[in-house]
Amino acid sequence: MARHPRSVRSRAIPGRMLPIAVAAVSVVAFAPAASADGPGHGHGHGRFTPGAQGVGDPYFPLEGNGGYDVRHYSLDLSYDPDHDQLDGTVTITARATQNLSRFDLDLSGMDVERVSVDRQSARYTRSGQELIITPRHGLPEGRTFTTVVRYGGVPQTIVGSPIVFGSPYGFLHTPDGAFVGGEPNGASTWFPVNDHPSDKATYDYTITVPEGLTAVANGRLTNHRSATASFSRRDEKTRAEVFRWHEDSPMASYLTTIDIGEWDVRQGRTPGGVPNYTAVDPVLLANQPDAVDFFFGTTSEVTDLWSETFGRYPFASTGAIADDAQFNGQPLGFSLETQSKPVYSAVRSTGTIVHELAHQWFGDAVSPAQWKDVWLNESFATWSAWYYTELHGGRSAHDAARATYAARPFPDREGRPFWSVLTADPQRDTMFNDRVYNGGGMMLQFLRERMGDEAFLTLLRTWYATHKYGNARTGQFTSLAQRIAGQDLSAFFTDWLYSPIKPGIPQD
Repeated sequence: MARHPRSVRSRAIPGRMLPIAVAAVSVVAFAPAASADGPGHGHGHGRFTPGAQGVGDPYFPLEGNGGYDVRHYSLDLSYDPDHDQLDGTVTITARATQNLSRFDLDLSGMDVERVSVDRQSARYTRSGQELIITPRHGLPEGRTFTTVVRYGGVPQTIVGSPIVFGSPYGFLHTPDGAFVGGEPNGASTWFPVNDHPSDKATYDYTITVPEGLTAVANGRLTNHRSATASFSRRDEKTRAEVFRWHEDSPMASYLTTIDIGEWDVRQGRTPGGVPNYTAVDPVLLANQPDAVDFFFGTTSEVTDLWSETFGRYPFASTGAIADDAQFNGQPLGFSLETQSKPVYSAVRSTGTIVHELAHQWFGDAVSPAQWKDVWLNESFATWSAWYYTELHGGRSAHDAARATYAARPFPDREGRPFWSVLTADPQRDTMFNDRVYNGGGMMLQFLRERMGDEAFLTLLRTWYATHKYGNARTGQFTSLAQRIAGQDLSAFFTDWLYSPIKPGIPQD
């Protein structure tokens, strides 16, 4: 994720959290599922118990859920921009990791119409963000099962939260559609999901929108057709467009996106052969007529450069989604590394594109095991932007790190919590603090100088290759760095990652 000054324009919508619509409890006449106190209806698999309400992340205790591992999401969605209404049927394929009597999904707001598990109606209740599902029969450990949730409503935008720089995030309604950037916990505002990066899955999207609009999502476009559809608040059928997207690489839920509106689209390939799908809001062309070529060309060049630097590009396509996005008449202050094609809330700088595309390796392909490990995303992308400038004849990463270090005294004269934030455990409300970005970026550059270029780049490539499509922790990175460096770096990492101090730096 990258932060930006407020500089763009969009439709004003109410500047408050939309009310959460809680579905009435569905009561279905069938035998209860296996209880927590006994075997599962004669299946002989032992005691069945509920899955945990969260995965145990200290920053987000209720995000994610226990008892199962999602393999695939199939989202069949219909969006009506005139009423901000999203209706969907989500099919979730998962494997039970314990004997399950019931399990939860994360869903904030929206109305649930019905739920089934393995084609049988299932009972469900709502409690805050938890959609609690009780299947007719217990689900034995190791069993693959399918859950279908039919739901709808107006997705809420998350506002008033300090987590993402005070900027609204999640599902944002625009004049012609939607702009979606969900880090860290916005995915559950628009579909039922196991909303934690530790449970990656593949995705299919079928998105129906009114005629004249385009829906862009993660992965590759596999089909587009015209159709007729009846949107939820319209009695008559009307002309519509249906778009199918497929993401075949495991993806963390916060990296999901659907972006709907009028787009100027350019498709092609990078010089290295990676498919590139770039979509730009035509409104942005008024101030920058070459915006489509800028995003397409810069994305192509950077994708190929990072492929040569870090290892082969991890996904089936690259690209960009640039929207004229606002909330309540104010421009959004972020861009986000949504998998395979980052989202930008305006025409952004080359440096921002460099940053978001570095995340495709560090953050997307290799994702944090817990949110306190988010520096493994942001510090790496920050350092990559410095390195890009160095490779293109500008200021070296050496000089960038020292200038950043000098500009941040201790204690901070303006009272900002920079050095007091722990890079590797920044706490929930300061998890995107500047020390996670620039503090970690400095650490990586000083580590580079200590290890030498060859060993340092070997470290980054090995880190990516080892954890590609998975999740990783800080301790795994520091252990790998010490092994490749062949030296004890424990004091260095303690100072730079775990201490509220201003460490010393290497002398020139």
